[in-house]
Amino acid sequence: MSVDVVQAEEARLQHKLGFTGLTAVGFSNIVGSGWLFSAALTAQAAGPAALLAWVGAGLLCLVIALVMVELSAREPEAGATVRWPLRSSGQLVASVVGVSVLLTVGATAAEISAILKYAAHYLRWLQNPHGKLTLPGVGVAMLLAVLLSALNWYGVRLFAALNNLITVVKVVVPLLTVVALIIAGFHPSHLTDHGGFAPYGYSAVLSSLAVGGVVYSVNGFQAAADFSGEARDAGRDVPRAVVAGIGLAVLLYLLLQLAFLFAVPDAMLAKAGWHGVSFDSPFGELAILLNLHWLSVLLYADAVVSPGGSAYVGVAIDTRHSYALAKNGVLPRFFLAVERGSGIPRRALLLNLVVILVFLLPFSSWQQVVSVVGDLYLLTYAAVAVAAAILIGPHARRLASWVPPLRVLAPLAFVVATEFVYWSGWHELRIALPLTLLGVPLYLVQYWGTPGLAAGVRRGSWLVGYLLVLLLLSWTGTFTGRGWLGAPWDSLAVAVLGVLTFALAVRSGEPQQVELA
Repeated sequence: MSVDVVQAEEARLQHKLGFTGLTAVGFSNIVGSGWLFSAALTAQAAGPAALLAWVGAGLLCLVIALVMVELSAREPEAGATVRWPLRSSGQLVASVVGVSVLLTVGATAAEISAILKYAAHYLRWLQNPHGKLTLPGVGVAMLLAVLLSALNWYGVRLFAALNNLITVVKVVVPLLTVVALIIAGFHPSHLTDHGGFAPYGYSAVLSSLAVGGVVYSVNGFQAAADFSGEARDAGRDVPRAVVAGIGLAVLLYLLLQLAFLFAVPDAMLAKAGWHGVSFDSPFGELAILLNLHWLSVLLYADAVVSPGGSAYVGVAIDTRHSYALAKNGVLPRFFLAVERGSGIPRRALLLNLVVILVFLLPFSSWQQVVSVVGDLYLLTYAAVAVAAAILIGPHARRLASWVPPLRVLAPLAFVVATEFVYWSGWHELRIALPLTLLGVPLYLVQYWGTPGLAAGVRRGSWLVGYLLVLLLLSWTGTFTGRGWLGAPWDSLAVAVLGVLTFALAVRSGEPQQVELA
């Protein structure tokens, strides 16, 4: 397929999204099933110190987001987070990142699973007693996946309008929940009683980033960057939308966490402390315990809207990712086609639907999907940090005076992403990282015998070594690993790995204007 054909397909994309639409996309992608579950899971893992997990995750994600802000303003493109690594580090890195991105389509399966988990309160046949989807439940989940794909079939203007409406609901219902729970069950002493503010130590805050779903819940801020190719003014609106989306979402999560900490009945804490606080549907059950039956009904209804809204945005983002992967040559060029009237890459949309349906079968638990998918997202962030240093350069003029220089921001973002992956724990990484490395044989099969094979290996071998060493450190470390490398030395070793790998990656890369691999 010629460059002219690729440019023709690109020209069919519609540039309809402004600041409000981009912010709503980012916020809606962040606030999904996380708000329904993570406050309870994080409190169970870290007690009141769970508040620090949200603040820390927000600040660390902001570091990564600022790198994307610089890139998306200077290099706007549909599915940008997939394209940047190819242009900076070559086809091997693009293949590995491409596999991880394709697998993150499973995040939609997580949102669908969350919808059915709440729906099972009324339709018990959707789940078995162990919290797994039954066979009929899987069937309903698949029908929801088809519906979400159908809603994405038309243009970006309709997508933005529907998402703006969903975003309003996703703000109003959680805020009502916060106010109602605080009024009905305000116990500020919970922040210091029952073992103190950090009953399980501050190391539990780091663990809660993964087991509490905090990283997953704050994740998704890259959405505005991935729509930068369809923005009316990417340089002006995308940076503001990314930062606004993170700020609003973290503020909402903090309010929800506080409300949960205050409202848990003393009788539950008296038995086994925060470790003993366990709910299948946290806010819904808590509302019933506090005789807020109207709130319970509202929450179970919103349990469809919030995860459904995130899944709706997720399908749209994944479609742009798959479209970009086709441009990269990781996927067949058949999936590059953009429908003339709607501006939607419909073949890529159908491919994602197939991946979602497959993901629903082996991963029928919300936490299982969250753990694996969260890690795969973070690997993409690491590759984007390298791309920023290569494509823009460390001494480029900053977009705003308050943004740190890229020579500081890019390596810091790479280290933060590396630590986030490591803190996810061995039990998740032993699945996620080998899945990502499937990109290596994919690259070798595609490019074996071509002149560019050796160059691709030279430019991208840093990523393979990085993932293997990270897997080894996870196995020997304290985050569900063997514990041979104790805390905090394990996290320090991961930081050193991040610094050294970033330097090697930047040295190995070179900017290229790639239209089609």
